[in-house]
Amino acid sequence: MTAKARHPLSINQEKCQGCVHCLVSCPTKAIRIKNGKAHLINELCIDCGACIRYCPHGAIESQTTSFSDLNAFQYKVAIPTTVLFGQFDNTVLPNDILFALRRIGFDQVYELSSVCELTNAALEEYLRDHPQPRPLIASTCPVVVRLIQRRFPSLCNHIVPIEPPREIAAKILRANLSRVLKIPPAGIGIIHITPCPAKMVSINYPASLEKSYLDGAISIRDIYKPICQALRRNEDDAILRRLFPETLLSGIGIGTALSGGETRSLKNHRTIAVSGIQDTIRVLNQVEIGLLKDLDLLECMVCPDGCVGGPLVVENRFLAKSRILGLVSTLGDRTVVENSDIDLLIQKDFLSFQHPVKPLDIPPLDADPVQAIRKANQRNDIIKRLPHKDCGACGAPDCRTLADDIVRGEAAITDCPFMSKEEK
Repeated sequence: MTAKARHPLSINQEKCQGCVHCLVSCPTKAIRIKNGKAHLINELCIDCGACIRYCPHGAIESQTTSFSDLNAFQYKVAIPTTVLFGQFDNTVLPNDILFALRRIGFDQVYELSSVCELTNAALEEYLRDHPQPRPLIASTCPVVVRLIQRRFPSLCNHIVPIEPPREIAAKILRANLSRVLKIPPAGIGIIHITPCPAKMVSINYPASLEKSYLDGAISIRDIYKPICQALRRNEDDAILRRLFPETLLSGIGIGTALSGGETRSLKNHRTIAVSGIQDTIRVLNQVEIGLLKDLDLLECMVCPDGCVGGPLVVENRFLAKSRILGLVSTLGDRTVVENSDIDLLIQKDFLSFQHPVKPLDIPPLDADPVQAIRKANQRNDIIKRLPHKDCGACGAPDCRTLADDIVRGEAAITDCPFMSKEEK
């Protein structure tokens, strides 16, 4: 995927059958069916990947970083999501997976669970020191951030201004590797292994950074088979294990792959965790109208059960969740991050946003305010005439959206199959 690509999601027109599964599953009404094929409205898409999950024909595709893109870098670093540990059976240990990533071409692998623990601790301090507004909203899920920017702009100031672990890890590496290795910064490629397409947008168009510290993201789907092949034992195992000792994993950090992973470690604050796009929208609606002010933190993840349910994973999310919970249970609450390190990074603003998250403009009905008012009145008249079946047969997800499309000149009232000839 190129840096200029606005969205990683695209619709393969040859595979698309024109069914309405993607249409009705899209939370921001960013898909239309035109001439028997689905089409994406870029200005509305938040890259949640719901359409990938619900398309029965595999027509929704996600463009992430390819292996060939890595050839542009002299030194390659992988930052795998902790979700990756749940994609393999219990005989495959986390360190086996980290070693496998080295075998398939990465010069260094940065294990993320310790940074997840670090950001959790920083989150607790932020909640303690900032009593308003309430509830605050965790920033880990990039789709939640974009959803707020698009549909709930008044809640942008509720987002906790702490960068997600993947960016913190990349920032640490970016600050040190060039100096230590004597390699120009442009020669170092830092790649996230991701369970969802939204990470590509957060890299190419970060909401709170001038420029992402990451250079790209490879999906778990794309890297799963190469890892499986590299997991086969060979004569290099002994050498690798001598060169790279066992990684000290954080049980607290690994648990952040699951819904509730951030709130679970916050013992002194009132929190709730929500997963799934529809439940996330419902809860954000409640916050927008002034409810839930007795909560300190709202952790939202749009994928079911959290990142472990991302659309670019390969394993059944229930199995993956069980495996990650097993790791969390085995590792317990053992901490691997020193409090002094956390305090120092907070004092240096190392973990903070570079600038606040800002609302994303919703395209008006017309650039001319007078015409926009006229079209709004016209839309209201059209809505009264439509049958309110919200069936999707017209190619829009519901009657109100069809009315919007009509006044924008992108649809016609004759697209509705349930209106009589006289009504049309």
